[in-house]
Formats: sequence, structure tokens, C-alpha cells
Amino acid sequence: MVKVIVLLGVIFSTVLGAEEVDSVYERNCIPCHRYAPASLEKLFMVYLKTYSGELTLKGALKAFLKNPTEEDSLMNDTFIENFSVKDKTTLTDKELDEAIDTYWELYDVRKKLK
Repeated sequence: MVKVIVLLGVIFSTVLGAEEVDSVYERNCIPCHRYAPASLEKLFMVYLKTYSGELTLKGALKAFLKNPTEEDSLMNDTFIENFSVKDKTTLTDKELDEAIDTYWELYDVRKKLK
């Protein structure tokens, strides 16, 4: 009987734990962008078009998120007038790198070309 209870406890905690595990990207990026007029994928393509490669895109995005300004935003004036520039991130550098890496992995166009 004890073995059954322990086994059920392990299974229950594993299932619950799996649901709670999510990425920095899922917790911090998706909720704010879910209802935005420009999807995260569309924004990724704008960044990719502007910065061309992985290192430059990630560097520019990180710099912008740490210190967002109207001048550095890639969004058009109408978007900024209606929605303003986002607030400065509260993520640590490590969390920000993780979120940006996840973002890159999700929308990396090279994967779609294969």
C-alpha cells in the first residue's frame, strides 16, 4: 500500500511539475504580445530583415529590450503613437539571453528552408 501511495505521489508530482515548467520566453514575452497587432513572428522577420544574422539580431534585440527608445524601435510611427515603446525589461541578462535564444529557435527561417 505504501508503494502505491509513493508511486502515485511521484506520478502526480511529475505531471504537475511538467505543467509548471515553462521558459522565460513563455512567461515573459508571449503574454504581452498575445494580443498585439504585430505577431512575434512578424516582429522577428522585421528584426531579421534589418539585422540579417543571428548574432546581430540577438545583440540588437537585447540592447533594445534593456533600453527601449523610440529612436531604436523598428516599429513604424503609427504603431508607436498607438501603443508606445515597451517598458525596459526586468529580466536579468541570463534570462534575457535565454528568452532571445528561444525566440530565435522558434522563428529561425533557416529551419524552414531545409
